Amino acid sequence: MTIGRARGSVVHGERYGVVVQASEFLPRSVVMVAPTSRSARAASFRPDAHIAGQSTRVLVEQIGAVDSRSLGELIAHLTREEMRGIDEALRAVFGLT
Repeated sequence: MTIGRARGSVVHGERYGVVVQASEFLPRSVVMVAPTSRSARAASFRPDAHIAGQSTRVLVEQIGAVDSRSLGELIAHLTREEMRGIDEALRAVFGLT
């Protein structure tokens, strides 16, 4: 996916994104996506994931709605453990714990 110009510490440019929307709400013209970063600092709300042979952090705090046409091809499916980490981070960021 491609993210527009950076403002502050918000990520920008081409990178992997993790669709964090329930399967029953797919496909849609707009999907909820969390960007990833290989250089972001570790935090309890930034779970690790292994995508395309590289370790990366899922930036759950920067989740956003993205036009599905801007997404590229499916690269990988996350493991159950990685998905649990994202679920926990989402609960923390949205105050659902």
